[in-house]
Amino acid sequence: MAPRGLSAEEKRVKLLEIFHDTKDFYQLKELEKLGPKMKGIVSQSVKEVLQSLVDDNLVQSDKIGSSNFFWSFPSQRGAIMQNRLDAAREAQAASEQQLAELQAAIAAERAARPESDQRAAAVARLASTTKGLAELQAELDAYGACDPVKVEEKRRAAVLAREAALRHTDNYAVLMSYFTRQHNVEPQDIRAYLGVGPDYEDLC
Repeated sequence: MAPRGLSAEEKRVKLLEIFHDTKDFYQLKELEKLGPKMKGIVSQSVKEVLQSLVDDNLVQSDKIGSSNFFWSFPSQRGAIMQNRLDAAREAQAASEQQLAELQAAIAAERAARPESDQRAAAVARLASTTKGLAELQAELDAYGACDPVKVEEKRRAAVLAREAALRHTDNYAVLMSYFTRQHNVEPQDIRAYLGVGPDYEDLC
C-alpha cells in the first residue's frame, strides 16, 4: 500500500518545525530542498504551505536586496497565542460590560413601568387599535382603483388631458382658417383629405 500523503495542516506543522528546530533563516529555494528531505513535504507544495504560515503570522518574511528571507522562532508562536488570548479576554470583558449595562437598562425600564391594571388596559387598547388599523388598511387596499387618492389623481390627469386637447383643437382651428384663406379651399375638403371627422371639436 502506498504511503498516505500529508494533509495541509500536517505540512504546515512540519514546515514550521524546520524553522523551530534549526532556528535559522531560509530562502524559498532552500526550503523546497529541505522540505522533502527533512519532513517529507513535496517540494511543489512548499511555496503554498509557506505562504499560509506567513498569512497567519506564524512565519516572518523580509526582503533583503533581491532575495526574500523567512524565519520563525519557537517563542514567536507563544507570543502570537498570548496576543490572541489577550484579545479574546478583552472582547469577553467588553461583552460582559455591555451585557451588564443592558440588564441595568432593562431593570430601570421595568421599574419606570410597573405592572398595573391601568397599564394592562392601555396595552390592550393599543393592541386592539393596531389591529383595527391593519384591518382598515387591508379594506382600503381591497378597493384598489376606488382609493380616494387614486381617484383624485385620475381626475387631475383627466383635467390636464382635456386642457391639452382643447389647446390642440384651437391650434387646429387656427391653422385650418389660415390655410383655407390662403389657398381658397373649403374646410370640409381639407377635413375629408385628412380624415378628420365632423365631431373633432366635441370634447364634452
